[in-house]
Amino acid sequence: QVQLVESGGGLVQAGGSLRLSCAASGRPINSYTMGWFRQAPGKEREFVAAISWSGYNTYYADSVKGRFTISRDNAKNTVLLQMNSLKPEDTAVYYCAAKIYTTSVYSPSEYESWGQGTQVTVSS
Repeated sequence: QVQLVESGGGLVQAGGSLRLSCAASGRPINSYTMGWFRQAPGKEREFVAAISWSGYNTYYADSVKGRFTISRDNAKNTVLLQMNSLKPEDTAVYYCAAKIYTTSVYSPSEYESWGQGTQVTVSS
């Protein structure tokens, strides 16, 4: 199983940007689909973005499309989430996740490995 550690969260004003990083260890991630999810207080964990093992295919929630960009560097075993034009409703704990099977990228239950999360707070 791959171990994941997120970083890059923080407090930012609305309209600002943050870049989240997910560092993987234990196994190379070049055969894993990688995803980002988020969970706000009192809400269920929701899909944000995902990227195929090759980086060729990317997927986004409608709420972040055009503002967030997911990318990966398999040589560095790292996945990034660039978040621009942040809104207060983006406030949540953001989690990195990995899955090896070619099942739905949108469901948290399909992912085998999870990081501990990083807090993103967007003030209005």
